[in-house]
Amino acid sequence: MNKWILLFKQIRIHPLLWLVVGLAVITSHFNELFLLLLIIFVHEIGHAVAAQFFSWRIKSIVLLPFGGVAEMDEHGNRPLKEELMVILAGPIQHVWMIAAAFLCFEWQLITPEYFSLFVQYNLMILLFNLLPIWPLDGGKLVFLYLSYFYAFGDAHRKALQLSIFMLILFLIASLWILPFNINICIILAFLLFSLYYEWKQRRYIFMRFLLERYYGKHSELRKLKPLVVQESEPIMKVLEKFQRGCKHSIIVETGNKEKSVLDENELLHAYFAEKNVSAQISDLVYVY
Repeated sequence: MNKWILLFKQIRIHPLLWLVVGLAVITSHFNELFLLLLIIFVHEIGHAVAAQFFSWRIKSIVLLPFGGVAEMDEHGNRPLKEELMVILAGPIQHVWMIAAAFLCFEWQLITPEYFSLFVQYNLMILLFNLLPIWPLDGGKLVFLYLSYFYAFGDAHRKALQLSIFMLILFLIASLWILPFNINICIILAFLLFSLYYEWKQRRYIFMRFLLERYYGKHSELRKLKPLVVQESEPIMKVLEKFQRGCKHSIIVETGNKEKSVLDENELLHAYFAEKNVSAQISDLVYVY
């Protein structure tokens, strides 16, 4: 029971939301805002409950005017299926909320106007969060999908590049349909800042991924994937080929001839424990 109480203590309200609350009070749209916040809250609690079920470390649950962000202290080494379930646990909440609203409408517990507004807000938040833009659920799904095919750093970079492209399209569409809308401006500002911050921190995020892999935290060995490298390659260049959900054996070649085979832990140990940050693979072959 205590862990669920602690979960609700992680809830935070973003300053932008207070701004929207003030605007809602001034313009007499408080009822609409209440419905919106209820939907956002349930959406984010869906993420948080799924994360809690898998014993993820939850930093905070931040409520925003147009959605929310459940911040996790995880760094890419959780099982991919777990992460998929945590991501989808938010959007799936809209299904039962719409169904519940329909039953309340059928039983005449709510007016047709409230039912229509509730369904409209649910669909709006659902579709918006599924946009392939980081840090929305759609952006995280894109990153997860790319992680099946690319190394962690490449998948992360490609997901952010796609997010930037989609954000530009979203900006153009917003200016065309709803020019100078303050809510849209707030959303765009938040997404732009989030993308800029994530892009700026991408190297740090990659290093956290390697560190957790080195310490063996929550790793899932989906498959064995050998990496063929030349002995003259730097250790870091090989580490940048590491992929989520894969256990790597390092096949060291000289020219086209196999010389040795290393375990990925040997590279991680050499880099983090022995501080061989500028060493080449040949240095490890010689030692081991």
